[in-house]
Amino acid sequence: MDITIWIDADALPSVLKDYIIKMARKREIRVVFVSNKAIVVPVHPLFQAVQVAQGADVADAYIVEQAQAGDLAVTQDVPLADLLVSKSVSVINLRGEAFTPTNMKGRLAVRDFMTDLRSAGVQTKGPKPFDERQKQAFMNGFDKALTQCLK
Repeated sequence: MDITIWIDADALPSVLKDYIIKMARKREIRVVFVSNKAIVVPVHPLFQAVQVAQGADVADAYIVEQAQAGDLAVTQDVPLADLLVSKSVSVINLRGEAFTPTNMKGRLAVRDFMTDLRSAGVQTKGPKPFDERQKQAFMNGFDKALTQCLK
C-alpha cells in the first residue's frame, strides 16, 4: 500500500521530526512536511518540505487538498484534524493521541470552548511542556497509527 505521511510542521519538535524520518526510512514511506517557514529535511526521494505562503490556515488547506484516504497526518490543529478525518485520513497529535470520527465532535467542542474562554479574557493554561514521557507517547501512537495505515 502506498501511503504518505503529512506533517503540519510549524510546531513540530525536532525530536519528533527525527523520529518520523527514521521510521519513514525504515519502512520506505513518503513524508511531506508542510510549513509557513523553511523546514530542513534530508535530501532523499522519500522526504519533501513544502513551504506555503504566510497566512492563517494556508498549510492546513494544502494538506487537506493533497492528503488521500489511507494516509497518515500529524497535527495539533483540531479543525485540520476534523477535515482530514472526514477524508478517511488517520490523524494523530504531537502527544500520539488519535483523532477519530468517534472523538472529533468532543475535541472540537473542547477546542471551541477554550477559544471562547480566551476570547473573553480568561487566562488558560497551555499544553504541558514536551518531555520524555510525551516523546514516548508520540512514538507509541505514531507506530500504532502507521501500522494500522499499512494493513
